Amino acid sequence: MSGRVMPCSPEEVGALFLFEKLTAEQLGRLCSEGQVELFDPGPVYAEGDPATCFYVMIEGTVVLSRRVGADDVEVNRTSQSGVYSGAMQAYLSDGEPRRYLNSMRVTEPTRFFVLSSDSFAAFMQEYFPMAVHLLEGLFYGSQTTQRAVGQRERLLALGSLSAGLTHELNNPAAAAVRATSSLRDRVAHMRQKLGVIASGPYHRDALKSLVDIQERTAERVAKSPALSPLEASDREDELADWLDDHGIQGGWQIAPTFVQGGLDVDWLEQVAAAVDAEMLQAAVGWLNYTVETELLMTEIEDSTTRISHLVGAAKQYSQLDRAPYQVVDVHELLDSTLLMLSGKMGSRVKVVKDYDRSLPRIPAYPAELNQVWTNLIDNAVSAINSAGGDGTLTVRTAQVHDRLLVEFRDTGPGVPAEIRGRIFDPFFTTKPVGEGTGLGLDISWRIVVNKHHGDLKVESVPGDTRFQVLLPLTAADPDPEPVQEPS
Repeated sequence: MSGRVMPCSPEEVGALFLFEKLTAEQLGRLCSEGQVELFDPGPVYAEGDPATCFYVMIEGTVVLSRRVGADDVEVNRTSQSGVYSGAMQAYLSDGEPRRYLNSMRVTEPTRFFVLSSDSFAAFMQEYFPMAVHLLEGLFYGSQTTQRAVGQRERLLALGSLSAGLTHELNNPAAAAVRATSSLRDRVAHMRQKLGVIASGPYHRDALKSLVDIQERTAERVAKSPALSPLEASDREDELADWLDDHGIQGGWQIAPTFVQGGLDVDWLEQVAAAVDAEMLQAAVGWLNYTVETELLMTEIEDSTTRISHLVGAAKQYSQLDRAPYQVVDVHELLDSTLLMLSGKMGSRVKVVKDYDRSLPRIPAYPAELNQVWTNLIDNAVSAINSAGGDGTLTVRTAQVHDRLLVEFRDTGPGVPAEIRGRIFDPFFTTKPVGEGTGLGLDISWRIVVNKHHGDLKVESVPGDTRFQVLLPLTAADPDPEPVQEPS
């Protein structure tokens, strides 16, 4: 948008603090290449448009804003003469097209000194070559530093996730190994018991009945009900008494296995009725090995299923085999991230999932949202641990108007009011040296706001800190490049 062109006075331009050290020749060149423009209340330029002009306010009131989702959020309002905005990086020599980083509007008739970006770049490079080199070095050096530290941030997160995943995989793997060893021992004893039974004076029909009972016992184990400790103890006593009354040796050792397999006194009465009295001892021993074998195979199945689930969660978290932009269920992403971080959270952090499962799937970059979840969960766990006691992390989802809310609430000490406005700044961290890079929340903000056109905000009082991610329910124009580090 252009204003009404007005006369340019080198004396008036030279009175602005930005130009007060320039020579009369330099001021004359500025007025010959630039111009003074008067803008009526309204927009001057919009964020994201090509940065074609450099603006210095002479008099009036200017408002700068940044786009957050569908809203423009005011970041600065001033009437100070000499403030500047627009194509402030036009002098950079990387050849990249520049765009306005914010939007500017005026609230009253306002005069600006306006210089085209090309003229501004030429003026800077001709009169201040050393300053331009220093500013370029500062700009590109900051980019390189942010990129390097951002990479370290991801490596730290990867190390934490790897440690947690290794811990989670080790438990079911070790359980499967132990169960397999025990199963081998039980099968060996079963073969011995089979040999004893086969060599005994038992009729063919009796052996057939025993095999039939074994099959039905295995089916019963697969459907064994869950008992409370008190119910299990009472049933063990009943079974032990029955076994002792029927002359079965070691009944007190067999009873717990039978209870775990879902057998009761009525079932043992059916066994006793199906076999001869002299065969009952061998039949009970045979069924004991059957129950133990079934229970061990169930334990192996549960352990290997757990391993498969963990591998699936890691695959879901990394999104290695999926399109970068897709329609996703945020609950699946949250669950995989929580599982990946469960080893780091330990037993001191209680996790509560307050999900609204009726929420629709949303278009998103799932791998990058997982990075956001990781950063926010890691911060919450650190806050809880810093309080020196147990705490609760509540992950809540809900629909707020036309956006999906994902809220991470922790019971840590809270974010002090004096730093709350700085926590999303690059390199700002409250963690000890070596434990934080200060880029986690900055990267998260960029992913949520710039990438997904959503919002990320914090509400905090001691004992109740809530980081809230708001994501649009419908697709926006996808950004072709992933946000991996600040630029």
